Amino acid sequence: MTTERQAQTLKSLLSGGDRRSIARSNRALKLACANPARVSELAALAHDRDWLVSMRAVDLLEKLAHKNAQSVEPHKEIFLGPLADSDKWEIRLQIVRALPLFNWTAAERRRVVEILLRDAGHPQKFVKAWALDSLATLSRNDTALVPVVRRLLRAFERSGSKALTTRARRIRERLSSVKQ
Repeated sequence: MTTERQAQTLKSLLSGGDRRSIARSNRALKLACANPARVSELAALAHDRDWLVSMRAVDLLEKLAHKNAQSVEPHKEIFLGPLADSDKWEIRLQIVRALPLFNWTAAERRRVVEILLRDAGHPQKFVKAWALDSLATLSRNDTALVPVVRRLLRAFERSGSKALTTRARRIRERLSSVKQ
């Protein structure tokens, strides 16, 4: 099977439905796990014109990175580029969830923190909560982020949102179990 045909197959698995559906993403994930060369195809599909295909490809890259960040490492720039500024909250969610999974250069890390700080104020609560969660994860190795994380935790706790208050409590518990 040619690379073009393989990419088309992955694309067909990620196509269709609406923003709430995953199409046949589970099948695409199995294919990528079985053949690591297909991760490159997912990375290419992250820039597809069809934003649903793009979103699902980014979602799968994030899932793969949780399992084995090294498998996605050659494509990690996807999470710092134009997709990080997407007007689609579903894509931004996958971006903020993936960012703490990789090793970044100093310049890349500045961009990572910029994205997470910006998205900690996103109107969509899922994006906001995961951005703070990722900042908290990064703060374990970057004490300069600790005061920022604490300030955002207080803001979440005062937000009046049960979801944000609960997330703040869980982040605090996680951070308190790790020496700062």
